[in-house]
Amino acid sequence: MNQPQLTLQWAVAEPEQDQLLRDFLKCKDISKRSLTHIKYDGGKIEVNGVESTVRRKLAKGDEVKITFPVEKRSRTLKGEPIQLDVLYEDDWVLVINKPPYMNTIPSREHPFGSVANAITGKYELQNYPGAVHIATRLDRDTSGIMLVAKHTHAHHLISKMQQGGSVHRFYTAIVHGRINPPEGVICSPIGRKNSSIIEREVREDGQKAITHYKTIISRPDITVVQLKLETGRTHQIRVHLQSIGHPIMGDDLYGGRQELISRQALNCSELNFIHPFTGLPMTFKVPLPEDMHALLS
Repeated sequence: MNQPQLTLQWAVAEPEQDQLLRDFLKCKDISKRSLTHIKYDGGKIEVNGVESTVRRKLAKGDEVKITFPVEKRSRTLKGEPIQLDVLYEDDWVLVINKPPYMNTIPSREHPFGSVANAITGKYELQNYPGAVHIATRLDRDTSGIMLVAKHTHAHHLISKMQQGGSVHRFYTAIVHGRINPPEGVICSPIGRKNSSIIEREVREDGQKAITHYKTIISRPDITVVQLKLETGRTHQIRVHLQSIGHPIMGDDLYGGRQELISRQALNCSELNFIHPFTGLPMTFKVPLPEDMHALLS
């Protein structure tokens, strides 16, 4: 790709005249962090083609243009030639379908082979200068759709959307037993288990956690259930399903059996969001991976 530095520009409208440039840019969702990067790392702020400070007062019709600095990738994150299942890509976002048994970022136990390593390798091949910004993370053993921002400003806008509840992810899980009632909401606070640094549990002093669920397929021994999170606690789906007596198949950390599948049968199957720059609605869906599909047959 070897793209030029990314730019944004606007014409000052009548209601915006007499604003200071810094207030104008704040209204355009340019964060203080981005302004700092622009000022010190090779970016540029211009009004009518002339570099300007953020203390300038704007007039109607002024042309405001900002140029973001070229991002610097982490020196410790090594690119690897790992093929990614790319569902969508443009200058701002990347949507992928992550397989199971793949970390989102490197860890002490798994220093290589992560999504971040793969994206870095992809960027290096494309001669694209951007850093890796993971917007929606998945556990190592959870498969499915992930959203990645290709620029700091894109990540900032997506994070605001997530805080406002306008990035929607739907998960599919295969659990032990038949869930009854077949549809409902689990509202149980979640906190860290005292005896573990990894495991979570439902506890009164935990953080608020809300999971919506709906049965898709019901059998005496298993249920295929669709889930939507209203909050984003660590292991929320896994803990909530265990708490109602229906652990996810293969999830041995939370009571699931592993005779038929060796990881939690959990997949992020759908992602909906409004593109932060085009304003277009974006919807992505993926089928169940092979190991989960095999459980149904």
